[in-house]
Amino acid sequence: MENNIEYVWKDKKRTIFGLPWTFTTYKLTKDKLLIESGFLSKKEEEVRLYRIMDLTLNRPFWQRIWGLGTIHCCTADKSTPEFDVLKIKNAEYVKNLLSDMVEERRDEKRVSAREYMDDDTDDFDHDHE
Repeated sequence: MENNIEYVWKDKKRTIFGLPWTFTTYKLTKDKLLIESGFLSKKEEEVRLYRIMDLTLNRPFWQRIWGLGTIHCCTADKSTPEFDVLKIKNAEYVKNLLSDMVEERRDEKRVSAREYMDDDTDDFDHDHE
């Protein structure tokens, strides 16, 4: 049940010939990307857009033939540091949409990349205090 959630974009992971015959669905809201997978047992991963740090569009030859592409995402999310939005239609458009929305959410929340960098100052030997 989707409880009247407004999706900006939705698609399914595609298979051979670009057909959506899989059990992986991608849904994008204004604040998060949801990845639902599974048939009998379902799993839903949620990544807040402001946590996405980097996007890369991959379009290997065999995906381009069918008008597909894969978006690789690096995040500041501890449970999902990297993930792929696999074999989707209009991948270039979706990557640009996602990129713009990520920047909007980061500006809205006043989040900068500096907040996600590891702080090495805590890596000292506590025995010498």
